[in-house]
Amino acid sequence: MPSTVLCPYCLEPLEGGFGGACPHCGKSLANHNPEGALPLGAQLDGRYTVGDYLSADGDGLAYRGVENAARRFVLIKEYFPVTLCNGRSPEGALMPKQGREVLFKTSRMDFKDLYDDLRGLTPATGLSQILDVIEQNNTVYAVEESEKGMTLSHYLTLRSRNLTPAEARTLLQPVMEGVTLLHKAGLVHRGICPDNILLPIDGSARLTGYGTLALRTGGSELKSQLYAGYAAPEQYSASEFSGRYTDVYALAAVTYRLVTGQVPVAAPQRKVRDSLESAHSLENGVPTYFSQVLSCAMRLDPAKRMQTVPELMSALTDPGVANAMFERGDNQISTKKILGASLVVIFVLVVLLFWSLIGRVGDGAAPAATPTPAPEQSAAPEATPDGDVLIIPNLVGRDYETEIKGSSLYQNYRIMMTEAYSSTVEEGRVISQEPMAGTLQTQPSPIIQITISKGPLMVEMPDIIGFTQDNASRLLDAEGIQYRMEILQNDGSYAAGCVAYCELDGEELIKGTRLDAGTAVVTVYIAGERGDSARTPSAE
Repeated sequence: MPSTVLCPYCLEPLEGGFGGACPHCGKSLANHNPEGALPLGAQLDGRYTVGDYLSADGDGLAYRGVENAARRFVLIKEYFPVTLCNGRSPEGALMPKQGREVLFKTSRMDFKDLYDDLRGLTPATGLSQILDVIEQNNTVYAVEESEKGMTLSHYLTLRSRNLTPAEARTLLQPVMEGVTLLHKAGLVHRGICPDNILLPIDGSARLTGYGTLALRTGGSELKSQLYAGYAAPEQYSASEFSGRYTDVYALAAVTYRLVTGQVPVAAPQRKVRDSLESAHSLENGVPTYFSQVLSCAMRLDPAKRMQTVPELMSALTDPGVANAMFERGDNQISTKKILGASLVVIFVLVVLLFWSLIGRVGDGAAPAATPTPAPEQSAAPEATPDGDVLIIPNLVGRDYETEIKGSSLYQNYRIMMTEAYSSTVEEGRVISQEPMAGTLQTQPSPIIQITISKGPLMVEMPDIIGFTQDNASRLLDAEGIQYRMEILQNDGSYAAGCVAYCELDGEELIKGTRLDAGTAVVTVYIAGERGDSARTPSAE
């Protein structure tokens, strides 16, 4: 027991210990945690004070907590598998069920090994930090950082429109980098979903919600916790193996939710009848290539799915990478199939010509030499001179004025152009095209629809200081500005429920400032009721 314990609400020292009310913040210090959970004020290794009980899953119980020496809030997860435990002794030690002692011990080792690995891996971009791992009370406790902010689920409820593909990529970029780091360390998350992605006030998105393999697998010895729409099909059976591709499925599913506004159809339902609509069909502003990448990453068969997060990141970011991937056969007709089809067409034409000549000889016409295809015909070129067989070229990334317009390379095609803003593609270059590169065409002068970048969309920050949350949201949405809203602790200086101030990259933002609507994410601070505390991720 430390010489001085801290209030789990205001972090001020409690000279008289727990009981009654805190003399500093007035909050009750009476234990109201449920039976079986650690009581309010319990000490772990003399270094952490247990606060309010938060939640439970198949792995254990979660609490708010305090790191005594650093005087900061933390999150504490206690290994407490309800399927293997008989409760807690009067001294606080967990008691495994009779006949389940060995399984309890091995599962506890899995829990400790996971959080030991995570502690050695974090802090890292996109991953919530594990601060400590403690063995006590015949169990294990994992101590995690506590960030002020909100979950991605809550953030989505504050928005009145879907995210654009560029916005979704920007928001999830750090999370994808973090998952890549997990995979390099031999770890798989298996629980990626909007509930487990945090948006801290002063940083980029971070992934939390860590859990053991048994927790994220249906039919295991623990009570499983799977997230419908985001859990991959292999997670619903203990007889199937999960891997890096399992997290690829979940990340694609989260991206799908961001750009369409809809949670994907749950994997078990898809296995009965796959009614998952493409992102493009639900939201026509989603480019076809982007939609196809998501479909490829969410295939039910893990062997046919995109396998790594870097592949997913590259394909979602660069249409050229996606097109090349589809040309390899990852999601579209492969180049070999295109060449094969071209050869079949040429062979049929030759046979028809041959029989027509035989018919002419039978009618008394002078015989003619049987035509032999030239060597270059059998290799199926980009375009035949007569336009009978054409393979759509890759225009993505090319400069329209200098490389496409007026070029003789594309004289067999009709190129139609539209323009769109882009924060990632240089002005004047092709963002996307329809049909995709490698598509086989037989009609003369096929149309290629291309989208040319107009560069980033620059907008001015409107004056929203003092506006209500709803009115501020409408103004920002009208300008196409990305934003997230946070509750600000209010000492009475601000009008409750109204915008106190705004920030961009940690700097206060004033009206009239020009922003790149494709990449800038403005943090809008809404004043809470007087005396309210700022929200933490665990409160969502």
